[in-house]
Amino acid sequence: MALPHGIVHVEQLAVEGKRVFVRVDLNVPLTKDRRVGDDSRITAVLPTIRHLIDRGARIVLGSHLGRPDGQVKPELSLEPVAARLAELLATEVVLADEPAGDGARKVVGDLREGQLALLENLRFHPGEEGNDDAFARQLASYCDVYVNDAFGTAHRAHASTAGMVRHVGVKGAGYVMAKEIDVLSRLLGDIDRPYLAVVGGAKVSDKIEVLDALLERVDAIAVGGAMANTFLTAQGKQLGKSKVEGDKLAVARNFLRKASEKNVTVHLPHDVVIAAGIDAEETRAVAIDAVPADQMALDIGPATIETYRGAVTRARTVFWNGPMGVFEKPRFAGGTFAVARAMADNRLALTVVGGGDSAAAVVQAGVADRVTHVSTGGGASLEFIQGLELPGIAALAAP
Repeated sequence: MALPHGIVHVEQLAVEGKRVFVRVDLNVPLTKDRRVGDDSRITAVLPTIRHLIDRGARIVLGSHLGRPDGQVKPELSLEPVAARLAELLATEVVLADEPAGDGARKVVGDLREGQLALLENLRFHPGEEGNDDAFARQLASYCDVYVNDAFGTAHRAHASTAGMVRHVGVKGAGYVMAKEIDVLSRLLGDIDRPYLAVVGGAKVSDKIEVLDALLERVDAIAVGGAMANTFLTAQGKQLGKSKVEGDKLAVARNFLRKASEKNVTVHLPHDVVIAAGIDAEETRAVAIDAVPADQMALDIGPATIETYRGAVTRARTVFWNGPMGVFEKPRFAGGTFAVARAMADNRLALTVVGGGDSAAAVVQAGVADRVTHVSTGGGASLEFIQGLELPGIAALAAP
């Protein structure tokens, strides 16, 4: 597994008997009765935790949950996460009642070799998102070794991802982080062509920087989701009540012009699934030139699915981020699941799913184990493939 110069894999760290702080991403959905609704982020970090247990480390886990905005919010406590983690590991997980302070210090100090503790939600403390140096030093005082296994937060310069790292002498990447860096780095190097990017989601404004960066690397881009409506409207199409960013039409036209100049093929829907609204029962597929004034485009249509499927099949490198429609509603999930299955069926290609809704889609389609890599970080993966420096990764590489 290739890691950038200066970054050490957890397997190469001397951790025996040491206190090891592991930044993990346990930001999982909770049910109404406060149970973990989806434990995939927890299971993802189990290899790193088990490795440290087996080597006799004293493990201190740190994570955030939700957006408490620097305030203690009991409904965002990590208590149910600690309970699920203990079940999966079949061992005790001690939950500190605070992210930092005397209570946390005592919990950490009482750890023995092979034992682990979880600090309370790091974002309960305003110093976490503010990357406050005093809070960072507090966290650093709990450990001899720092390991980051939270790729999903690597694009955030927070106390637990960047600030504390400079105060710890030994640092490295866990299994999740190392794999993310390894696979996503391949997309920035010499790749097999054709290279196709499939980009969806709601807004051009959310993805234009990614799209511009991809123009420098890919051979073709297939666009779906509501953002496709903006591109189509920029070409003069009439899309009824469809969601369109009217203030981004010039941006869309400029992008299409640049793509043409660079000989990058941009696939846009030529038919769509329409309805009166996302909760409407009646749906039908129509050509892109035949969207009635009182209808909305809510998924790519069957002809477009075949076009996109063909593009995925011919590609030898595929990066996908963003759904093709309102896939939370089963009647508008056909395009998104078709892309997922097409990627899974292409066994000759490097196929990378860039986190977020796309990751959820490949799981729901039952094909997550048949793509090369499903990223654990949506925003982080997008910034990585743009070639931007991610603070959490830069901190691991710093001398």
